[in-house]
Amino acid sequence: MVMGRRWFLVERGGQMEMGLYPVASPLVNTVKASNDCEGRNQMKRLKEDWLLLLREFNFVSSSLSQLLNNLDNALQVKTHKRRFVTSSAAADDDDIITNFPEDLIIPILERLPIEDAIRTSVLSKNWRYRWTTIRTLDFSRQFTEKLSKNGAFSHNGFIRVINKIMIHHQGPIEKFVIHIPKEIALDSFQEVDQWMLLLSRKSVNELVIIKFNWVYQIPSSVFSCVELRLLVLYNCIFKTPLEFQGFPNLQEIILKKVTFEDSLRQIMINLPQLKTLGLEECVNVNNFNIKAENVQRLRVVSCPDAILLRLLHSERLKEVIICLSKPMKDFLQVGRFNLVRMLSKLPNLVTFTIDGYFLKATRKFPDSLPQAIKRLQRLRFQSLSFGDLDLLQSALCMLRNSTNLKVLRVTHMPMGSEADLDIASNHLESPECPDQKLSNLKKVEITSLEGSRPELLFIKLLLDHSPHLEKMIIRPSATVDAEKRCNIAKDVMLFPRASTKAKMVFLDP
Repeated sequence: MVMGRRWFLVERGGQMEMGLYPVASPLVNTVKASNDCEGRNQMKRLKEDWLLLLREFNFVSSSLSQLLNNLDNALQVKTHKRRFVTSSAAADDDDIITNFPEDLIIPILERLPIEDAIRTSVLSKNWRYRWTTIRTLDFSRQFTEKLSKNGAFSHNGFIRVINKIMIHHQGPIEKFVIHIPKEIALDSFQEVDQWMLLLSRKSVNELVIIKFNWVYQIPSSVFSCVELRLLVLYNCIFKTPLEFQGFPNLQEIILKKVTFEDSLRQIMINLPQLKTLGLEECVNVNNFNIKAENVQRLRVVSCPDAILLRLLHSERLKEVIICLSKPMKDFLQVGRFNLVRMLSKLPNLVTFTIDGYFLKATRKFPDSLPQAIKRLQRLRFQSLSFGDLDLLQSALCMLRNSTNLKVLRVTHMPMGSEADLDIASNHLESPECPDQKLSNLKKVEITSLEGSRPELLFIKLLLDHSPHLEKMIIRPSATVDAEKRCNIAKDVMLFPRASTKAKMVFLDP
């Protein structure tokens, strides 16, 4: 037995809801369908195992109570008495499997690993082709790992297995996931292109392509999948046909290590239903022109050539993550990183994550923004060095203009060559440092703390200006020894607090 999945079914409002839990799957072991006695015994045991798997269901629906009773009766036979089971009892077991409710069979099969779903074809004649109509084909990492264990982990084995499944499949495919590990060296992508062509005729809704060795150029057939709602690409080349106008139903697109061809500059891609856009470690993002006026979540990580103002069409943006992840020295257009202009386009921003590298690349912050970020409730600074005066002033400006901020998270970055602890400390202690209350701030979390004076003064400032603070969590850096961690805790506990309810929590690195 290996770990598989168990389903919990419950009837609410006349509809069935399912939950997924780990359980030892009886269908993982390979069954040899031979004509000898051992082969028949294996098939019999598989049927019994399938009944045991069904017994793992908790049927709360009153309409299924009779089925539960039948399953209970069928499972009264003990394992060590299998050889005494009468033919009529075996027939009853077959009837239970054969007559299992049709409206539950496909949902169960779709949530089993693909190889387990296929093995149910030996349960009975009525089950032989049921797996061919499942609407989810998931060839993810778990699938390739099992291929490797079974000795079929080669170029020919990988292609042959998926080809057979694709050829025998009938009906629409709503979700298709393909994970091609680096161990599989494809000489060409002809087979993968054929799978994409087949999917374009199967009304696919969700498409995930993860390629780890050679870069894969997305074929034109993918861009004809007008019913796509989710598109995830990893290590691919994004080049659309000239006549391509967009995905009318796409709601989420996640692109990592994707290269955008120069030909895209002349194409405007319409994504009217897009809600989530994610870009990470992509190349030539400035070639990616989209029109998406309903985007609510934007994530741009390690994409230095992204012209961010082009991506901020939507006033509905509520969650934005922008991180450069490393220092940027040469900028073709500094305006790309003008945070003040960006924030002016985000009137409904609720959650904002930004790193110190991005703040460093932006123009110098003014003392106050043209308009307050009134709806912002959760703010996170990543890789923020308190010894860098520019970063410190930018962070304080953000706090000063976030009048409704409730949660603040800061991940400290080790002091670099530009850090000047004295200047940063003097700024935090000077009368010029903002004296504005953070009236709505309730939770603060600071991680990777080193215990420098600017860090401690920043904590003191927050405690002194947050009258409704409920909790402050501090997690020191792993490089800080136990004695210094104790000294940090002592210093912080002595700071005055504007909130009488504020709890201080110190965590280990």
